[in-house]
Amino acid sequence: MPSPQQTPPAPPVVDPVALTDLDPGEAGELVAGADLEGREHTAVEADRLELRGAQVHSSRLRGLQAREADLRNLTLTEVVMEQVDVPVVQGIRGRWRDVELRDARIGSAELYESTWQSVRFVGCKLGYVNLRGATLQDVVFTDCQIDELDLVQVRATRVAFEGTAVRRLDVQASTLQHVDLRGADLSELVGTDALRGTTITSVQLAHLAPLLAANLGITVTG
Repeated sequence: MPSPQQTPPAPPVVDPVALTDLDPGEAGELVAGADLEGREHTAVEADRLELRGAQVHSSRLRGLQAREADLRNLTLTEVVMEQVDVPVVQGIRGRWRDVELRDARIGSAELYESTWQSVRFVGCKLGYVNLRGATLQDVVFTDCQIDELDLVQVRATRVAFEGTAVRRLDVQASTLQHVDLRGADLSELVGTDALRGTTITSVQLAHLAPLLAANLGITVTG
C-alpha cells in the first residue's frame, strides 16, 4: 500500500458551464443589487461597473472593459466571463459557484473572505490577487500568468495549477488539502510551514530546499 505521502492528490471537480437559450442583456441591467438570470451581456464598456450585492445566475458576460469594478458581496452561479479587462476589482466576500473566467486581464483584485466552489480560470493574466481568508473548493488555474497570489489563512481543498506561472505565492497560516502545485511555475513561495496537504515535483522541491531549511532553522554549508 502506498504511504499517504505517495498518494496522488484528488483532482478538482470542475464541470464545464453549459449555457443555452440566453436572452440578450442590456448594460443598464448591470447595477448594484441586480438579480439576473439567463442573460448574455456582450461588449460592455464602463468607467466603473457597479455590481455590489448582485446575484447573477446562468449567464454569460463577454468583452467587459472598465476602469474598475465593484463586485463586493456578488453571487455568481453558473456564469461564464470572457475577455474581461479591468485594472481594479473590489470583490470581497463574493460567492462563486460553477464559474469560468477566460482570457481576463485584471491588475489588482481584492477578493478576500470569498467562497469559491467549482471555479476555473483559463488564459488569464492577473496582477495581485488577494484571497486572504477565503474558502476555495475545486478551483483550477489553467495557462494563466499571476504576479502575486495571496492565499494567507485560506481553507483550500482540491486546487490545481496547470501550465500557470506564479511569481509570488503566499500560503501563510493556510489549511490546504489536495492542493496540486506541480503545474505551477513558482518564482517565490512564502509560508513553507503551511505546505502540508500540497503536492510538488522533485524539481520544485530542490528549488524550495533553501526556504524549507531556513524555516526549520537549518544552516547549510559546504
